[in-house]
Amino acid sequence: MLHGIDEPRLWHGNTLTRQTIYGGLWEGAPERFHIVLTNPPFGGKEGKEAQSPFAFKTRATQVLFVQYVMQIIEPGGRCGIVMDEGLLYRTNEEAFVKTKRKLLDECDVWCIVSLPAGAFTGSGAGVKTNLVFFTKGRKTERIWYHDLSHIKVGKKNPLTLKQFDGLFELIDKRGTPEAETEHSWTVDFASRRRQAAEEAAPHRREADAQREKAATLREQARAHKKSNQPSLADALQAEIEAAERRARDATAKAQAIEDAVYDLKAVNPREKKVTDTRTPAELLAAIAEKGRDVEVALERLRSLLQGGS
Repeated sequence: MLHGIDEPRLWHGNTLTRQTIYGGLWEGAPERFHIVLTNPPFGGKEGKEAQSPFAFKTRATQVLFVQYVMQIIEPGGRCGIVMDEGLLYRTNEEAFVKTKRKLLDECDVWCIVSLPAGAFTGSGAGVKTNLVFFTKGRKTERIWYHDLSHIKVGKKNPLTLKQFDGLFELIDKRGTPEAETEHSWTVDFASRRRQAAEEAAPHRREADAQREKAATLREQARAHKKSNQPSLADALQAEIEAAERRARDATAKAQAIEDAVYDLKAVNPREKKVTDTRTPAELLAAIAEKGRDVEVALERLRSLLQGGS
């Protein structure tokens, strides 16, 4: 009513399990949408019932919600979603990696905005967050990043629309030199993916070679057993296990290289790193000086207290 919507389609329940609390206003609403704007919950843990509709099983609520959004958005549809930073950078859990791979394969993730730490402090949430924008129906080739993490916000100085002025000025210019600024940059994701595949290829070949070796040795062991030479078959077992272990190790190395591509965290390549160049002796001298300052302050407080008594 506040926004003049005469026929709102509101649904109250658990989106992931589809358990309805109240769905009367949802009758007649479509199953898929052209535009999705959402701020899903972070850090929740869902059970098997919530996970069952999704290809990549995990208890992490935010990962399930990303899969859900991909299900309900129409081809050509657009989405703006608030994501926690952990979802963007984590590559150590299969569901996180596979969800992001599907997102980048089936959708064009064209913009990621890194929000300041404490952007949602006023709402009681301290998680570092990002805004992620994507269009369904084409693979991600390039991602334009805009970094607002240098802005200091808190309860007394909240994040406001004014602080997005720079984003609004540049977002339609992405892909041009104008959009490359101190706090904005473009990542050639397609190139990064190709490079990772090239780096992983030798490990994949090594894994294939070791698996083939293990298969050949296994055939030889079976032949020895058939010819009643069990001792020769047993002697090959250690070689078979070593080849299988090398194959697993090589596969793990290749997978780690390929999965690292899906770390989508905003890392500003133009950020100036401040390095402390002081020697250990200089650091000790600085600590000693601070200690003297503290001692002077304590002595002053003692005299004030004595004077007051």
